[in-house]
Amino acid sequence: MGETVVLRSLLGDALRETRLQQHRTLREVSGAARVSLGYLSEVERGQKEASSELLASICRALGVRLSDVLRDVSEELAVHEPHPIPVLEVVPEPAPVSAVLSAA
Repeated sequence: MGETVVLRSLLGDALRETRLQQHRTLREVSGAARVSLGYLSEVERGQKEASSELLASICRALGVRLSDVLRDVSEELAVHEPHPIPVLEVVPEPAPVSAVLSAA
């Protein structure tokens, strides 16, 4: 089985790709998002799990919608994510007849 894809890595990749397409530096985006340069760098590298508020701030600084970034990341995650193992329904065994009779 392949390496597990981590959501924070895909988010970081998407944010970095957007920033680079805009020819912007970490310093420019971190200033606009009001987040430290080091923290933004760690988010982009998938080393930090960013809160939804922080992600929204970064997206505003990049001029993109958080929902669009999350949709794109979700589609990428679906490519790598393994299918879930079906959960088998557990059917309880019927009570023994003696237990039913003593309860009456």
